[in-house]
Amino acid sequence: MTTTLPDFDGLLDWTALAAWIDSAGLPGNGPVTEISQLSGGSQNNLFLMRRGDARFVLRRPPRHLRANSNETMAREARVLAAIADSAVPHPRLLAACTDASVMGVNFFVMQPLEGFSPAGSLLGRYATDANWRRRMGEAFVSAAAALGGLNYQALGLEGFGRPHDWHGRQVERWRSQLDGYRDTPGYGEASLPHVDAVGRWLSDNVPQDGRIGIIHGDFQWPNVMFSLEAPRISGLIDWELSTLGDPLLDLAWVLTSWREPGDPEGGVGAKPVVEPWDGFMSRAELIALYGELSGRDMSAMPWFFVLACYKLACLLEGTYARSLIGKAPQEMGTYLHDYATWLMAKARQLIAAA
Repeated sequence: MTTTLPDFDGLLDWTALAAWIDSAGLPGNGPVTEISQLSGGSQNNLFLMRRGDARFVLRRPPRHLRANSNETMAREARVLAAIADSAVPHPRLLAACTDASVMGVNFFVMQPLEGFSPAGSLLGRYATDANWRRRMGEAFVSAAAALGGLNYQALGLEGFGRPHDWHGRQVERWRSQLDGYRDTPGYGEASLPHVDAVGRWLSDNVPQDGRIGIIHGDFQWPNVMFSLEAPRISGLIDWELSTLGDPLLDLAWVLTSWREPGDPEGGVGAKPVVEPWDGFMSRAELIALYGELSGRDMSAMPWFFVLACYKLACLLEGTYARSLIGKAPQEMGTYLHDYATWLMAKARQLIAAA
């Protein structure tokens, strides 16, 4: 009996896709017999498929394509292929397609990961064992150091980003993104406090001895899957913002989601991303461990932490601006604007202590 599989309102073209799956040499035998859409990922679509005794995940762009959706898919597949034999935990790339005749978009297929992306209340022993929570921090740092230590040139990733004057270009790059929201009705020039002062400090204190490597670009809780069997990372996911840059920014991105006494009070940013929070390493311990694993001088870490707050706040304001004109949920926009405001307060706090 032939099984009719859903196309999810046209997101999947089974006639073309079935032929491609056969030709791509994906694991399993025969046709795909089961499929389900996975949650997670705010921009792209994920589908878990079963073929014989094998399972794999297909990732494709959203229904309403952005200008760079197809390029982003190709870049994700490229970086996953490049790090295939590394110690960086990641989903193994099985095949990629840039032939528009198959489904009209670029897409790729990867190995599924076991585990969960922490949010809110922790699961399993992470919820009950403070040592497991401490080891979550160690796992974050180990993964970041492993990725940052890779030689992007040896892996064929030259041209994957713009290394020249990367540190010096950051303020202008993200301030221009923020300025792009100014014409949005209801979005005032002063909507994000302290942005000018923080930008000036970053420009005046650019590190002189940075490095360039592969960065994930969005190294935070939703994009890290943890195993339920042991306190370790199953894989880093959602590589759509990966590029070349200073790997210390990935560590700084982690620090923005860490909470400890003395952080700015009030707002959504003051609350831990996961709970319970006791047992987690301090930010100072995370930084020290990264320095130990990478061999890097960590004295410029305050600059990277401020940059992470600045960059993330500028990115979050984009959703807030879209919410003002009905292109994003108003509740989400307000929440992210509150978080962006907290990040700028944290940046000011870091500058005062530098």
